[in-house]
Amino acid sequence: MDIRLNPKRRHRGSALLVTTAGCLLAGSLAAPGLAFAQAAPQEPVREELEALDDMDLAPNSVEQGQTPLDQSFGPSRQEWIRETRRKAFEDTKFDVQARTFYLDRDKYDNSEMEAWALGGSAGLKTGYFREIFAFGATGYTSQKLYGPDDKDGTGLLAPGQEGYTVLGEVYGEFLLNQDTRLTLGRRAFDTPYINKNDARMTPNTFQAAVVQGLYGDKDSGEWRVGGGYVDKIKERTSEDFVSMAKDAGAPAGVERGVYTAGANYALGDLSVGAIGYYSDDIIGIFYTEAKYAFALSDDWKLRTALQYSDQSSNGDQLLKGRSFDSNQWGAKAEVVNGGALFTVAYTDAGGNANMQNPWSGYPGYTSVQVEDFNRDGESAWMVRAGYDFASVKGLGVYALYVDGSDPASPTDYAREEADFNVQWKASEGVLKGLMVRLRYAQVSQADPASDDLKDLRIMVFYDPPSL
Repeated sequence: MDIRLNPKRRHRGSALLVTTAGCLLAGSLAAPGLAFAQAAPQEPVREELEALDDMDLAPNSVEQGQTPLDQSFGPSRQEWIRETRRKAFEDTKFDVQARTFYLDRDKYDNSEMEAWALGGSAGLKTGYFREIFAFGATGYTSQKLYGPDDKDGTGLLAPGQEGYTVLGEVYGEFLLNQDTRLTLGRRAFDTPYINKNDARMTPNTFQAAVVQGLYGDKDSGEWRVGGGYVDKIKERTSEDFVSMAKDAGAPAGVERGVYTAGANYALGDLSVGAIGYYSDDIIGIFYTEAKYAFALSDDWKLRTALQYSDQSSNGDQLLKGRSFDSNQWGAKAEVVNGGALFTVAYTDAGGNANMQNPWSGYPGYTSVQVEDFNRDGESAWMVRAGYDFASVKGLGVYALYVDGSDPASPTDYAREEADFNVQWKASEGVLKGLMVRLRYAQVSQADPASDDLKDLRIMVFYDPPSL
């Protein structure tokens, strides 16, 4: 279960933070006028903020807010070793990020959600004292720049269009050996069904006790393993940690946490793994995924993936007050050539209830900016094309279309969604650390009494390169 062991944090100082935050605010004031969005840690209301460094990597079709199984349970081998050998004070890392985010959504019933927020995060993680213990803490804030009371619900601000500030992370990390770590406290984690869902202004964080390990190497095969107990969650727009059962939707007074354990094995272009989650009397979730890639020629590569999720009630069935069982399987194939990526995916959900994702972004291959396409009886096809421009470093675009079928419920309707995304990240020069992103989605459904849903998002993030 990824604990963001080394999210590429940079040393920073408070003086430059004030200057850079001011520059971000000044620059972002014009954005809405144009009209407008744990792990090795990565990074579409939906779950859509990919890790900002993804633009420097090979193109991929993973939606923001999702965590693939093969990216769970810790960082890369090189990052792991480097971090465990640092001295505590010399290796203390400071992380500061400023964000501004505008979201405007016209819903199916013609009501509207709209807000513009400014905020971000500031935190630190020490090196290991006596090569055994490290400490970390992160504070988050989101403050209203614009938000009419009758357009609440964007997920950028607390209910009532209120700003908020919260100490979301306070934790200790113990090095059990060079390959195994124990984390106690409040921290962001990233696995398929418990993750930070960092798709708005601030992420989910959790109160937990977790052990994770990274064993072997890329030549002989690398194992990522993790397990533990997650007691509470702080949702993205909340200042309070609440029981995982309450957050899932259990009746008032029901307090339950979640036991989780999983592993992933990777060797070359093969990756396979599974993870389970169990909350007594609430829900059990099993997820497994396998990936394989191979070259078609010197310039073309094919990547394939399969996934399966199963969810069911257990014990006293306190979540819904009745027994339920749901599942979804999916397949994905994508072809890569340089900066170009072409993707086709299919998912199919069944059982007697809709799939759920109470503590994270949803991991389904057809879960996109607005819709998850995971209702009971719903199947969906997705086609996607993306391109990262070599001529304009840091610039990437993609477009996708998902066509879903009628779900099992007679009161629900088939939906289809089209998304467009353009993102630019400055990797050098005076603007290094700046990311600007525009996202637009339009969803239509077969219900003749409703209108199309339209979702516009504008994001500006800034990571000071050397505070």
